[in-house]
Amino acid sequence: MSIAFSKYQGLGNDFILIDNRHSDIPVIEPAAAIIWCDRHFGIGGDGVIFVLPGQNGADYTMRIFNSDGSEPEMCGNGIRCMAKFIAALEGKVDTAVTYKIYTLAGIITPKVLLDGQVEVDMGEPRLLSAEIPTTLNASQEKVIGRSIEVDGKTWTVTCVSMGNPHCMTFVEDASSIPLETIGPKFEHHPAFPQRTNTEFVQVIRPDYVKMRVWERGAGITLACGTGACATVVAGVLTGKCDRLCTVELPGGGLQIEWSQADNRVYMTGPAELVFKGEAAAE
Repeated sequence: MSIAFSKYQGLGNDFILIDNRHSDIPVIEPAAAIIWCDRHFGIGGDGVIFVLPGQNGADYTMRIFNSDGSEPEMCGNGIRCMAKFIAALEGKVDTAVTYKIYTLAGIITPKVLLDGQVEVDMGEPRLLSAEIPTTLNASQEKVIGRSIEVDGKTWTVTCVSMGNPHCMTFVEDASSIPLETIGPKFEHHPAFPQRTNTEFVQVIRPDYVKMRVWERGAGITLACGTGACATVVAGVLTGKCDRLCTVELPGGGLQIEWSQADNRVYMTGPAELVFKGEAAAE
């Protein structure tokens, strides 16, 4: 049996999208997702995203398997790609349209704009240790400018959940960080019981930062939407960033706003179709 798919990318963070609206159960297992995501023997991608029937009042449900087979709560770049994919399925290309998407992080609302960009209401950031989760502070306290020992070095970190865990550290030169070695050690540090995404952030100006990311379950990626949102929240909390800020990632820039009016985080960025095809189901 073969399964139709569409490949999308948002700032180089790439995903395999599957129309799964006929069932509440993903049509492939995590083990197959690992094979599909392999860039040498498969389609290649940072994850597989399934468009399932909506629940809890949402239009659709998002499930995603990372390239290592794990399932994250949601994905910021992925949900922009999903919104563009749904618009194509519905025949609403070149139309402004808004969707309510149920995720394991709650209902997220992406809006496909007329210029092709996608604006996403990412909801309110979660700041308490228990919500992230992390043991770096008491469960009902925030983690702002805390110290952590990783790979024999003390790092100053701020932690934020955007429905998934993030650990930000501000550095002088993000490009000099050896992500391939330090990233896994942050991800699997015992202070993060559900593992963590880790962002290394270089502040150029309060309204412009550069960020590199090690994603939980995917490793080094060119962009991370939830990570960009968490970075701006962390930057505001530590007095380093404005509430409206461009986050420059290796794959390009995202516009992030942590609104003072409603405490919600808004992300705007691109999502583009790469190609369509069919793949064998394992």
